[in-house]
Amino acid sequence: MKVFYNVLGVLAVLLGILGIFLPLLPTTPFLLLASACFARGSVRLHRWLIGHRVFGKYIANFEAGHGIPLKGKIVATVMLWGSMAWSSRHFDSIAILIMMGVIGACVSTYMWWYLPTLKLPPASATPAEPIVSRTELP
Repeated sequence: MKVFYNVLGVLAVLLGILGIFLPLLPTTPFLLLASACFARGSVRLHRWLIGHRVFGKYIANFEAGHGIPLKGKIVATVMLWGSMAWSSRHFDSIAILIMMGVIGACVSTYMWWYLPTLKLPPASATPAEPIVSRTELP
């Protein structure tokens, strides 16, 4: 079963990396899926993902229950609704448009009402206690 989780995790990381460059492919859900898979399949791969210099701290903060920064929520919301608005131009079916709107509303509701917002210290102040540092990772 560990092999299955590791293969799925690697696939999710690859899709997440593609999502950086392709506007309609989400990055964060794939990286969170990869983290969940690696946590069950390989401690080494999970540590690598959490310790990654670009997106490791975001995943670590999410897993610790701290949530995501306000800027991340704003960017995600703008990208979500912008890409759905752009995509809606290509569909004539009212059912598909309604489904897209419902999915967008559900994702936005979850993100803004249920997902915690990470409180970042002001840039000029030094935090008394870091949110998550790489040295604290398992």
